[in-house]
Amino acid sequence: MNDIPRAVALLRQGELVALPTETVYGLGADALNPAAVAKIFAAKGRPSDHPLIVHLADAEQIVDWARDIPREAIALARAFWPGPLTLILKKEEGVPDIVTGGQDTVGLRVPNHPVALELLRAFGGGVAAPSANRFGRISPTTAEHVRQELGERVPLILEGGACQVGLESTILDLSRDVPVILRPGAIGVDDIARVIGRRPRLRGEEQQPDAAPRVSGALAAHYAPCTPLELIASVELPDRVRSGDAILARQPAPAGLPDGVSWTAAPADPAAYGHDLYASLRALDESTCTRILVEAPPATPEWSAVADRLGRAAVGSGEDDET
Repeated sequence: MNDIPRAVALLRQGELVALPTETVYGLGADALNPAAVAKIFAAKGRPSDHPLIVHLADAEQIVDWARDIPREAIALARAFWPGPLTLILKKEEGVPDIVTGGQDTVGLRVPNHPVALELLRAFGGGVAAPSANRFGRISPTTAEHVRQELGERVPLILEGGACQVGLESTILDLSRDVPVILRPGAIGVDDIARVIGRRPRLRGEEQQPDAAPRVSGALAAHYAPCTPLELIASVELPDRVRSGDAILARQPAPAGLPDGVSWTAAPADPAAYGHDLYASLRALDESTCTRILVEAPPATPEWSAVADRLGRAAVGSGEDDET
């Protein structure tokens, strides 16, 4: 049974609480308490200029955190909140710099998980909550993952089962003239375009990409296992396998694999693949394998969020930075 009153008390005391969302488990603190938010960075080993997402109980709280709110933000909030969409907006003056990484923008969303919503409604304020793992490592999609990652650094971990989506939220920048997706997620370009009547750009399509706000999960190395991970094209995969490898692939295992190879079958559907991805990577990372080979996902919009996470995982893999 979840101890919501204890969680609220801890947040008001400036302590950390891990909470389930539909995307991944978050490491939460009172977003208006800079000292409490600083504990998030310390527990994760997160760079201090890396902004956090503020989780709200409902869309009406936007006005407490953002200014100059465009109509498109209201329309998207009505369409997708609660849900896996984070909106980047111009911040209100009272939002602490430690939450925004010193920027004039803030990321906001309403999570779609009953435990998270119960906590946020009881707390009454915003909760800053990045993923509840060591910085740069595989995001947690169960409470047990949080325990493995952070242990006693978190006074309370609220149980909420396995996360329904399994990948972090789409991040959409609405702080500039043109909407831009800064991190892909379950809510895609077409979903957003249907609501606002125009197609958002992707980060790579910007004329001035350096002008984009910094956001969570956008570093080149992220979501990474300690075991070296390589992305391999589908046609090349069978010939690249060697003894000691662990494989994550949508195609079936071929005959005649070398001894000591483990082959994990991944779903062919992108949503199901995303749901399982972090748990699969974590299991492979905890095995005795010496290398993780992942069949590269298709280069289609439906797979963009999975491809984004795998690409960053490959860059950041192979280094054990446990602190």
